[in-house]
Amino acid sequence: MTRPLILPLDDPDDPRAAPYRHVRERDLVGRDGAFIAEGEVVLGRLIASPRHRPTSLLIAAKRVEGLAPILRDLPADVPVYAASQAVMDAVVGFHIHRGILALGRRAPDVAAPELLAGLPEKALVVVLCGIANHDNMGGIFRNAAAFGADAVLLDAQCCDPLYRKAIRVSVGAALVTPFARLDDGADLAGLLEQAGFAALALSPQGAQALAEVRPAARTAAIFGAEGPGLPDALLARVDTVRIAMASGFDSLNVATTSGIVLHYLTRG
Repeated sequence: MTRPLILPLDDPDDPRAAPYRHVRERDLVGRDGAFIAEGEVVLGRLIASPRHRPTSLLIAAKRVEGLAPILRDLPADVPVYAASQAVMDAVVGFHIHRGILALGRRAPDVAAPELLAGLPEKALVVVLCGIANHDNMGGIFRNAAAFGADAVLLDAQCCDPLYRKAIRVSVGAALVTPFARLDDGADLAGLLEQAGFAALALSPQGAQALAEVRPAARTAAIFGAEGPGLPDALLARVDTVRIAMASGFDSLNVATTSGIVLHYLTRG
């Protein structure tokens, strides 16, 4: 363990605060391989992440002492800028009541075939198609981590799991769960079959009820966006599964669906 490098930051215009300036506006345009993580639990997961690395922290001075147990694991070369609440709010452009922000550097991208090939003989993969809502993305990653999924695959239309809100909703799970993005037009069904995964696609019209499924050693659960669902061409090539529910309803929020499915597939 090391003593963190605590540096005072008293001026909102300090150049060292530039990566944190106007956070919401920067969320929209991207950060060129970097991301913002916020909150105590998320910070702890970033510091512990085997994939991504913190490059600096901006913390309300009143929070520094209480964060000492987490900051002791921070790499010695990562600066911690301590600011008053007023200065911090001025930097980010709104009241940041958690008082904890970190700038992280993304791990190099891993190709989907490479990620699948490196998984154990018994593995569970979550596959997402067209998930564009960051709350849903964060919720699915949280469920994937909670139920021990080995990896997440994203199609080209999915939103970024390392968007600030998605990381926050995932409670940092997006920072520790391996994921890979498919190229646009990739043959998802073929990729999973080649890697030895039995694919289960969730659909209100699924041919098999979830309660009847017996997961294979290598199983991939595929989820689509609410509304459009999964493409017909994909559904025609994989096993389809439905969740039984009360008359008059045939679908759930996709994050909720993922929690139910992953619980069932990992129930022991």
